[in-house]
Amino acid sequence: MGDRWHVEVDRSLCIGSAQCVHHAPDGFHLDTARQSHPDAPDTDANEKVLEAAESCPVEAIAITLAGSGEAVFPPEE
Repeated sequence: MGDRWHVEVDRSLCIGSAQCVHHAPDGFHLDTARQSHPDAPDTDANEKVLEAAESCPVEAIAITLAGSGEAVFPPEE
């Protein structure tokens, strides 16, 4: 069984660029205020969700390992 991720969007940072929706259309959606929301906050590890987080121009998307809370993205310095 693969890793499970917890995905969060910091809506105080989100600028509604929709890059997350472009890279992971099954993982994110924008609300009427153009704020991003993960479709499933707890999900299987997924390359498209990681690409979406990496493509966010303001790094508003955080991914952690479900359970341990260990950072997946952005990586800890």
